[in-house]
Amino acid sequence: MIPNYQQFMRPFLEVAHRAHGREVKLRDVINELAEQFNLTDEEKSETLPSGRQPILDNRVGWARTYLTKAGLLEVTRRAHFVITTRGIKALEGESTVIDKNYLKQFDEFVAFSEQKNEVAVITTPINPQSNDNIEDITPDEALRNAYKAINDALTSDLLSRTRKVTPAFFEELLIKLLIAMGYGGTGEGVAHALGKTGDNGVDGVIDQDPLGVDQIYIQAKRYAEGNNVSAGDIRDFFGALNLKRAQKGIFITTSDFTLSAQETANNLGTRIVLINGKELAKLMLRYNIGSRDEDVLHIKKLDEDFFEI
Repeated sequence: MIPNYQQFMRPFLEVAHRAHGREVKLRDVINELAEQFNLTDEEKSETLPSGRQPILDNRVGWARTYLTKAGLLEVTRRAHFVITTRGIKALEGESTVIDKNYLKQFDEFVAFSEQKNEVAVITTPINPQSNDNIEDITPDEALRNAYKAINDALTSDLLSRTRKVTPAFFEELLIKLLIAMGYGGTGEGVAHALGKTGDNGVDGVIDQDPLGVDQIYIQAKRYAEGNNVSAGDIRDFFGALNLKRAQKGIFITTSDFTLSAQETANNLGTRIVLINGKELAKLMLRYNIGSRDEDVLHIKKLDEDFFEI
């Protein structure tokens, strides 16, 4: 398990102290700490939700930032540091816990915390189901956890509302979603008969491309939670596709698919794509169907290359 950023603070200082006044490179510290905590290759490569940075690098990086802001480390050049006299003194007590509370004794750290409004960022409860202590996660993780919590709640609301709409509204919703995903282009007639019954087991068809060279047949079931699609429903849809000599089909439901239904679809090959309620709501959120962008936050980071001499 990857330690939280506060658990990296003292070990970071100890690595810097062992350099005996020489500067240490951030990457070398990260590697040494990974070995010290016996992290697996999988743990070392595990990334933040954005996929752009390993969690290990992020947490060690924030430990370094806090230690630097408190004056226990000093930046010598890009990604290189030395321990300060204050940092050496902090290590004198073998049982001294070096964390945020310890750093609050230094005016520089208090000023830094107040400047970036850290209390509002970190201490706000954002994910009650998480086992992480709010004080133990980095600001990056706090922000992303909050983002995930907001989106999870919104997808749940989207799915609940979608289950209650009329058949005609459900038809229009799915057409808008599929077109937003890039199917059919923007012309009239790219999707039709969606939501209507009695067409040999197919609810609708949409052009896969603007020219209508290829088409995708659709089965849509606006089911309540727990009323899951069965293997028989999948076989019926597969039979309908064969009658129309269709190569591709999408089965959408606001509920879920039974295990046997999933196995049946897999055994039939890749011709049928299954989209359950949760996946439908996520797609609606992603393509702004039933939701809209309220605000856009840009997360910035220091451009080290700009200051490189």
